[in-house]
Amino acid sequence: MSTLPPSVRTEPGGGGLPRVVVEGPAGSAEIYLHGAHVTRWRPAGGDDVLFLGAQSRYVPDAAIRGGVPICFPWFGPKADAPQAPSHGFARVSEWTLEGAREVDDDVVVTLSLTDSDATRASAWPHPFRATLRVTVGARLVLAFEVHNTGSDPITFEEALHTYLAVADARSVVVRGLEGDRYLDKVTGAAAPVPATGEPVRLTGETDRIYLDTAGRVTVEDPAGGRHVTVRAEGSRTTVLWNPWAERAAALADLGDDEWTRLVCVETSNVGPAAMTLAPGAAHRVTAILETGRAPGSDGR
Repeated sequence: MSTLPPSVRTEPGGGGLPRVVVEGPAGSAEIYLHGAHVTRWRPAGGDDVLFLGAQSRYVPDAAIRGGVPICFPWFGPKADAPQAPSHGFARVSEWTLEGAREVDDDVVVTLSLTDSDATRASAWPHPFRATLRVTVGARLVLAFEVHNTGSDPITFEEALHTYLAVADARSVVVRGLEGDRYLDKVTGAAAPVPATGEPVRLTGETDRIYLDTAGRVTVEDPAGGRHVTVRAEGSRTTVLWNPWAERAAALADLGDDEWTRLVCVETSNVGPAAMTLAPGAAHRVTAILETGRAPGSDGR
């Protein structure tokens, strides 16, 4: 690894896990090597944009609750291997810090993960190289790329499981999914639910895979006086998730009332949009986060 620029340092984080701290002129962030997990991002002069649970576990065999976990190479439980970790092994693996550089007012951090004895012994035993390039500034850019380094095709799912911090999930309005069908994982229905034509308002446990999405979703948070836009590239599905009260109570690493302060908008290729790569091929999925004040808000 090359020498880090002045805006970047490494230090022990929660539970002693190593993390990268970025303090750039246009924004700051924290990134754990455990899972290549971005846990915080704050534009200069602004507030934290990502939700991070107060009861998050910082241990090698568990994912951190909040921020942006990387789901790879499968999403949710693995149907043919129920003993495998939910959402794949990437979010509980130790990644390598490849380096960091300053580009104008932005800071770019690159991390990598390659197949190992542990991953090859898992429910997905394929050669690969994955990289996450995190650009920290007035906006947050997460570019996740998978390269098939083996001699056979590989099939995988992927998601940038972005937890957005909101003041009250019960009052948010989600725009950009009005014209898209979705699979409802709460009801378990096999057939997609038709597009509603209306912005989404959360009224209970929500776990939806929106299909063939256009690539831009805006979460309006009137109680918090701001909106956050997640723009996707290389993505064909968007997952919208909030556990609501009953499900949250069953999650040991989420406070009983913390569900009111998060909405997940996940840039993804999951379910029917799972990716297949030929030998030597690569695919990149990117999430771009930007924030601004809600219309009519004074920002307080």
